[in-house]
Amino acid sequence: MPKAADAAVATRRDLDPSPALSIVENGPERFEGRKLGILVSDGSDAGILKALKAALGKAGATYEIVAPKVTGAEASDGSWIDADQMIDGGPSVLYDAVALLPGADAMDDLILESAARDFVADAFAHCKFIGYADAAVPLFEKAGIATADFDEGCVLIGSAKEAKSFVDGLSKLRVWTASLTRLIRERAPERLASVV
Repeated sequence: MPKAADAAVATRRDLDPSPALSIVENGPERFEGRKLGILVSDGSDAGILKALKAALGKAGATYEIVAPKVTGAEASDGSWIDADQMIDGGPSVLYDAVALLPGADAMDDLILESAARDFVADAFAHCKFIGYADAAVPLFEKAGIATADFDEGCVLIGSAKEAKSFVDGLSKLRVWTASLTRLIRERAPERLASVV
């Protein structure tokens, strides 16, 4: 590789941070216009899925259903859930937040899918909000995320009321404090206690 060109002007390091340019201080106040990726499988709780869709509609947000098969999945009540994306083609990076609503009986097959594990691992690494059903915990573990590592962005959705509460909390878009904590843990674990 050729030597990089010298800068015409030296980089200034004496400037104060600009509050006007801060992503954290000037983030969105609503989830309106954003998109939630909802991972489903056979046996997904139909009631929670319905409540989640209704809450997203009221928030002015959209969603896509991501399933192991492009045709979709059968919900817990026997109804059919049409998929917008197959897990192999709908990674979590496409969404502002994700919800993991797999059925318990489908978990043995789902944890073998590398794309499903990546869906969870990438969302967590990118500090996105992750709503999850109890059945999804083995998927977190298979993706290398222990329940002890869960932060405030990992929200249990066990009822219709919790689905609405999850959507109401999505306005922040990211869990920046979790990102800071993870960064310090990886680079300077001895300083973690003094920062957090």
